Order: sequence, then structure tokens, then C-alpha cells
Amino acid sequence: MSEPLNQSLVWDVLRVTEVAAIEAAKLRGRGDEMAADKAAVDAMRSELNGLDIDGRVVIGEGERDEAPMLFIGEEIGTKKGPKVDIAVDPLEGTTLCAKSMPNSLAVLAMAEGGSLLHAPDIYMEKIAIGPGFEPGLVSLEQSPTENVKALANAKNVSVNDLTVCILDRSRHGKLIEEVREAGAAVKLIGDGDIAGVIQTTDSAETGIDMYMGVGGAPEGVLAASALRSIGGQMEGRLTPLHESHYERAAKVGIEDLSKIYSIADMVKGDVIFAATGVTTGQMLDGVRRDGDMIETETLIMHVSTGSVRWVKTQKQVNIEA
Repeated sequence: MSEPLNQSLVWDVLRVTEVAAIEAAKLRGRGDEMAADKAAVDAMRSELNGLDIDGRVVIGEGERDEAPMLFIGEEIGTKKGPKVDIAVDPLEGTTLCAKSMPNSLAVLAMAEGGSLLHAPDIYMEKIAIGPGFEPGLVSLEQSPTENVKALANAKNVSVNDLTVCILDRSRHGKLIEEVREAGAAVKLIGDGDIAGVIQTTDSAETGIDMYMGVGGAPEGVLAASALRSIGGQMEGRLTPLHESHYERAAKVGIEDLSKIYSIADMVKGDVIFAATGVTTGQMLDGVRRDGDMIETETLIMHVSTGSVRWVKTQKQVNIEA
């Protein structure tokens, strides 16, 4: 692998997600998901192209023929800096933003070139917990009941004291039932499974001890980037739900859809992860404006330095903007 990413890139990545969040926030509660997503994408793409990097989007808004910008394979940056992989979700939780609901984020991961899993745009079964536990404590090879019991034992608490975050989808009916029968509580979320995974990193603050369920595979790689920075645990297994999903997996060279991916499989080498709040959630405040001042809050992590920061930024803006 190449040298770790320069620390100065941390602040570049921070600025990119801040700008995307600010633009998306202008459309909070307006009911227009496409417009909010486009605002975030346009802002993120513009900022990324100004960075001194030789970047390639490996997790983006879809294939070239499906996405007008930030598509998978798109080249990003001035080409004057290091080769990097880029994973983006300019507006994680488009519905949440459109309805002005909690936990909508602007998300970006930047990694050494060739170090991120090129996850196809299909689904992925995931399980995640925060840091501080013996490796392999939870696994997709175990049942949901076995996983919640293992975590309760490791925390020296009753299963009744645990809360598992799961996307509120009909496909999760049996999973939800089993987790509840095991004794744990279930926190259902309507959208935004990157935020759901990240909340496991600080269960004392968020009340989320574990994340389970099937969500987007690209979002799985982004979430793994965050967990790797802080020492959390996560596994993922690609889950095709439609015939076209098999074709998408084959297109990126993935044939074994039974493989369980660890964090190390999904994210290798150095990585910088950033998430800026668009709407206020359990971990991050959303964009706030007071007169000609605008405030953002960002969670930013850097693997090689082991740093985890919550950064509040205030800047003056044109009152006519």
C-alpha cells in the first residue's frame, strides 16, 4: 500500500461534507427528495474536483448510464495528488431530509487507491457493534439470538438491557420477531442505515448497542469505513433480491455471493471518513442558520492517526443566499 493519507486531507474531506450538507439543508422539509439529493451531489462533486487528488469514485450514485454525476468509475480531483478511492453518499436519508426527519447526513470516505471494496449497487446483510470487544464476538454465521446473547455477556448486562437498530422493512419481520423474543428491544428506523451503524460506536449516548439487517451494499462499505476508524466490528454478506443484482455483482467481478466480508475485507489501508448532519439526529446536529451565520456539526475519523473528532463549524454567509 502507499503512504498513509496526509493529515491535511482530513480538513479537505471535512469541507466537502459540510458544503454538501449545507446545500441539502436548504431543501429540508420541502418534500422533494430528488432536488435535495441533486443539491448535495452538485456541491460535493464541485468541492471534490477542486482537491489535489487523483481520485476515482468506487461507491457512488450508480453506474455512468444511471447517474449524471458522481457515478462509479468517475475520475475526481486535479490529478496533482495521491491516488485515492472515493466512496460517497452525498445525502444519506433523502426521505429523511425531504420530510425533515432525524439522521439525514452527507457522507464521504476517502481511502488509499485500491483499498475499498467495489460493492455493487445491491443489498447487503449486515451486523455491527461498537469498539471494545473481543474480535469475532458477533457474526452473520450466528443467529440473531446468539448474537444478542453474546453481546449481553460481553457487556455483563441482561439481554433485556440491549437495543438493536433495524431498518423498518417488511423483509425484516422474522428478524425483528426473533430479536424481541430473545429479550432485546428493537429501534426501528425508516431510512439511513449508515447512521444506524455509526450509532453503535457510542451506545451510552445513542442507546443503540447493535445494528442488524439488510440494507444497501454501498452504504455498508461507508459504514465499515467509520467502524474501522474506531475499532468497531462489522460483517456484511451481499444479498441479491432481484435478478439484476446478480448481473451487477458479476459486473464488478464478484461471483461468490455467500462470502462474508469483514471490515478488513471492505476497507484496507488508510481511510478518512466524514459525516455532516443535515437534519439533527442522535449523534450529530443538523445544519443551523442564525442570521448571516451558519453552523454545521461533523463526525470525522482518520484510521492512521486513530483520531475521532466532532467538529462544529461556524461561517458567515451571504444573507441573500
